[in-house]
Amino acid sequence: MKRLLDLAIAAAGSVLTAPVIALIALAIRIESPGHPLYRQARVGQHGRQFSIYKLRTMVRGAEFTGAGLAIQEGDDRITRLGTVLRRYSLDELPNLWNVLRGEMSIVGPRPTIQVQVDQYTPRQRGRLAVKPGITGWAQVNGRASLPWRERIELDLWYVEHQSLWLDLQILARTVRLVLGGHGLYKGERGGWHPPTSG
Repeated sequence: MKRLLDLAIAAAGSVLTAPVIALIALAIRIESPGHPLYRQARVGQHGRQFSIYKLRTMVRGAEFTGAGLAIQEGDDRITRLGTVLRRYSLDELPNLWNVLRGEMSIVGPRPTIQVQVDQYTPRQRGRLAVKPGITGWAQVNGRASLPWRERIELDLWYVEHQSLWLDLQILARTVRLVLGGHGLYKGERGGWHPPTSG
């Protein structure tokens, strides 16, 4: 049932948003050099890697400059258009393609990168028992503003209590969250911090 819901939403969403994605992609190319689509390796269900697709919101090569993967509100690597895309989560629209390919679900823990997964405890690896999602329980309860451990705990709670009814509640709360724009950036308490050397 969950896969059928994923396919129905992703198929309809991909068709309806195709013109929007095309227009945004053109605007991205006009504003800054580089491909309008951003692709990054993420870790999916059972630790399998896949390439996630997003609309680029930062200058080309941003992950190798400044604060790297850490993104704060007002980050000068974010383009003007990128600020708007992030505010309304429009940069995530290509995630629908990942859902169609079976790599992601509409609802589930957000997929993370390998260096983050490498730091999981055995219990935290339970987060990988389900497909990652476009939105999830942690997303509707604070998003990036939450401390990293708290986000993982919320995702683990979802894995243990997942149901179609819970997914529908998360989708409803996601709509309100996107309109409100809360929790987009990690602030002082939230987010993942790379391990320190030495």
